[in-house]
Amino acid sequence: MDVNELFPKAPDKHKPGEPMVPNGLGVIYVLISAAYLFFLYNFEPIGSAALTLASCILFGGFMGLLDDWADLRWRYKALLPLIAALPLAILREGDSKMATYFWGKIDFGIYYYIVIVPLIVAITTNAVNQLGGLNGLETVCPSIVLTGFFTISVILDRKEQTLLYVPLIVLWALAYFNFRGKIFVGNTGSFAAGITLAAYAIIANMEQALAISIIPYIINSSLILINALFFNRRASLEMNGSLLKSSQRRSLVTLIAYYYPSTERRLVLIISLIFTLTTVVAIFASIA
Repeated sequence: MDVNELFPKAPDKHKPGEPMVPNGLGVIYVLISAAYLFFLYNFEPIGSAALTLASCILFGGFMGLLDDWADLRWRYKALLPLIAALPLAILREGDSKMATYFWGKIDFGIYYYIVIVPLIVAITTNAVNQLGGLNGLETVCPSIVLTGFFTISVILDRKEQTLLYVPLIVLWALAYFNFRGKIFVGNTGSFAAGITLAAYAIIANMEQALAISIIPYIINSSLILINALFFNRRASLEMNGSLLKSSQRRSLVTLIAYYYPSTERRLVLIISLIFTLTTVVAIFASIA
């Protein structure tokens, strides 16, 4: 059976004629990654971490499906990821130290479990979901960050690198087709990818690398939230032939399009380059 028959379709609004594209293929990432991680559960010493990451990815996928069905309000999107913080806090029990670039590892004690872990999960998951709307943004950018985490794990010879073998391959495969405008991963894919970044950073004690890598996400979310909450203004793009431009600066995408009107593909490549730069900085900060 064809993918076009299995999945609902959504219009590609930045293409001439707005062709209908299969949507929700992020479920492929969720199912394959979870199956792989459940398989790793049988192996020590990585079993507990694999089960925890699998539960987080499944919850992220469920949250995305719920958003697609019920169009969740942002206050619910902000709170729901906190549920996924519970297994992560339990997994890190007894290890409340977090690496910082300037002050080395700091022991935050109980506050690591009740404040830092929930904030990391909620902020990262929602920030990844907020950067979308163009073909490739929801997959290429998290793939770059996750590749950075994998690179750090390999260089430092961390056992957690095993957790990313299959999820990384699947996410890049989806990114390839998403970037070409052949598929959309939907909220299922973006929430699952976001929670993967947060969960792996906590599992592998890479919170510092996460904070540096997702700076573009934080900038984008800050622009969106400031404009939405205080000015009731939303980001939007305008089509000018094959170029996308913007008359306002209310998100990372519109900020770039305001100064540099570009094709959809070029905009995605520019933003991907920004993520590559922050991820490379995160790698060097982690191995220095």
